[in-house]
Amino acid sequence: MDLRTAITQGSTLLEQGGIAVPRLTAEVLLAHAIGKERTYFYAHPEEELTELGWIHYGRYLHQRLKRMPTQYITKKQEFWGRDFLVTPDVLIPRPETEHLIETVLAECSKVQRLADIGTGSGAIAVTLALELKAEVFATDISMPALSIARINAGKYGSPVRFVNCDLCSVFDAESLDLVVSNPPYVPKNAHLEPEIRDFEPFLALFAGQNGLEIYPRLIEQAFRVLKPGGRFLAEMGIHQSDALQQMLTQGWIGVHTIADLVGIPRIISAQRTNV
Repeated sequence: MDLRTAITQGSTLLEQGGIAVPRLTAEVLLAHAIGKERTYFYAHPEEELTELGWIHYGRYLHQRLKRMPTQYITKKQEFWGRDFLVTPDVLIPRPETEHLIETVLAECSKVQRLADIGTGSGAIAVTLALELKAEVFATDISMPALSIARINAGKYGSPVRFVNCDLCSVFDAESLDLVVSNPPYVPKNAHLEPEIRDFEPFLALFAGQNGLEIYPRLIEQAFRVLKPGGRFLAEMGIHQSDALQQMLTQGWIGVHTIADLVGIPRIISAQRTNV
């Protein structure tokens, strides 16, 4: 079987299985199976697929048909122009989280010491360490997640310091210029696609009945560890903006939200008062 036929057959199987963007997915999985970039297929469509390549490709197609996310099959996801290792121990970085990076670079480009709370794959922490040249810490309660984050930091030579703890609890009072976080914010009973519900880590997704369970503690701890004038930025879910702004009243100023490309408030930003 040549590569062109393998892609066509794989695409048909995925389409019949109800998988979105079946041809692109087939190309990505075949590229992973033979260790090539997708562009290779356009130059070598008639190349024969080896027996080993077919074995790998068939396994990947089967996994995707079982609704395993493509990123967990290929073990990578692009974020801010870099490929990050991802496994079921960590949340798959989303494009909307790049708005958090954009906001930090726009509002906090001069910070010297910051922490990424609930780092997961380390995508936020590693990116900010490389973009800002600041001292960056990253925390997570999951040791397996921290293992993945350390690999990603090592891949890019990013000097992030990783800490296993709950939220900001490890930091001294008034010791940070910036706290950033993409915390769990999905309501417990939210309807999710099987790719998310059945494969991504529960602790990284769900936060009580309304998705707001983590924020009160996160905001309280952020206030404690931030220096006067320090900034707090966090990602949030749909319809959570009003509730979060109400949490950021006493002791906070300049509270505002940043919308994503379709106009949904996605990032909340606040500054700790000098008191």
